[in-house]
Amino acid sequence: MHHHRILFDKYHPGYFGKVGMRYFHKLRNKFYCPIVNVDKLWSMVPEEAKNKASGDNVPVVDVTQLGYFKVLGKGTVPVNHPIVVKAKLISKIAEKKIKEAGGAVLLTA
Repeated sequence: MHHHRILFDKYHPGYFGKVGMRYFHKLRNKFYCPIVNVDKLWSMVPEEAKNKASGDNVPVVDVTQLGYFKVLGKGTVPVNHPIVVKAKLISKIAEKKIKEAGGAVLLTA
């Protein structure tokens, strides 16, 4: 019984902190999922990497570093511009388009 009271006692010292944290995580994972479409990926490649890009030198775009979580398949991937895309989530269409352009997808944890 004692434990039960702690959980619901508003004035228990840990109450606000605990709820705040839990709520924050719930919120963040639900709504905090910035997306980027495949047609934007090439423009995110740094200039110098574009210039160096050749058959065996494929630029890597880590969208998580740029603040995006998910890659969606809207638009087209420039032909003959293979890129390696790192993302947490990627839609099936986006993955297909990237691979068709000769690129690859790496999912990060």
